[in-house]
Amino acid sequence: MPYELFDAETAAKALADLDGWELSADGAAIRKSFKFPSFARAFGFMTECAMAAERLDHHPDWSNSYSRVDVKLTTHAKKQLTDRDFKLAAIMDEAWLRHL
Repeated sequence: MPYELFDAETAAKALADLDGWELSADGAAIRKSFKFPSFARAFGFMTECAMAAERLDHHPDWSNSYSRVDVKLTTHAKKQLTDRDFKLAAIMDEAWLRHL
């Protein structure tokens, strides 16, 4: 599946459609921290998102500390943002709502 490359303008427009995601200082990634009521809910979120990432063939840089999951999305193969970053971000936002 080919990548759709996002320049700064396209990324800014796509970012406006997401809730709480921020552009990294270098413009090559987007970030968000998700908070949950428990470790189990955070882990469930990560499991659901891992399956979605596999389907997209696009994997996040993330970490988990108890009830928080910090996520950074970038397309390592292209060293910039692509459509897959924003698709996975939207999927993660939807999953977050299911795991609150």
